[in-house]
Amino acid sequence: MSRPVELGSPMEELLSTLDLETLEENLFRGRSPQVGRQRVFGGQVIGQALIAASRTVAEDRFVHSLHAYFIRPGDPAVPIIYDVDRIRDGAGFTTRRVMAIQHGKPIYFMTASFHGDEPGFDHAVPMPDVLAPEQVLQDGEERRRFLASAPKAIREYWERPRPIELRPIELARDPGLAGSAASRNVWMRATGPVPDDRHLQAAVLGYLSDLTLLDTALFTHGTSVFDRSLQVASLDHAMWFHRPCRLDDWLLFVQDSPSASGARGMTRGSLFTRQGLLVASVAQEGLIRKKATEQI
Repeated sequence: MSRPVELGSPMEELLSTLDLETLEENLFRGRSPQVGRQRVFGGQVIGQALIAASRTVAEDRFVHSLHAYFIRPGDPAVPIIYDVDRIRDGAGFTTRRVMAIQHGKPIYFMTASFHGDEPGFDHAVPMPDVLAPEQVLQDGEERRRFLASAPKAIREYWERPRPIELRPIELARDPGLAGSAASRNVWMRATGPVPDDRHLQAAVLGYLSDLTLLDTALFTHGTSVFDRSLQVASLDHAMWFHRPCRLDDWLLFVQDSPSASGARGMTRGSLFTRQGLLVASVAQEGLIRKKATEQI
């Protein structure tokens, strides 16, 4: 049985959230932390679904890719049921499909593929040359000046305790400046220890992969996800896990948005270790719809 989601450090709460309760073979139950959200954070569902799938595969097989759709907003007040379909157990790869269910309806589904370690060709794109995490988002005058002038929603977002610490390279771009490049670099780090378990580490990577992405599609339009005139939500999410990665140091999340049209924005991301090793790639499309307003 899973540990209840209990008060503790933000990372302890996240690990408790990811520790699903087993109801029956292939059937698991997850809960959400009660932190005042109106809907479940998409990264939480990604991480929990990965944990559910990983509990049905051989110990020596690890996730290398996932493809998912967010169908309905999750309700944080009730548990989420994860139903795992064992699609295939092959000689080299294992495939699982996971359906997340609330109120009798699917809110999310994911297909994930698992593969054992084996040798092969190895190359990766280089990490961009950016400021080190110690040089950005410090408790200095620039940060205080930014937060003092930022809207309340943005100020509360950056001051809130969280399991993943975020240090965007250019903090002042977060409110959105018209004409800004549709790209960003964000250092991310777990705020507490993560056990040396590759399935759990992949789930935490899945959790953090949903952070900050959609804002990248809004930068060049002079706005952000904090704009209350916008309806913003993740629609789909794909992720490729290239190399195992410990979570005891900073990761650089390099993001760009190649396109926005039809009330949707597409974003891409690459996750690098501080040493420049590419560990994962992400792609996501999200809804960025302007809300209807009454005509006076």
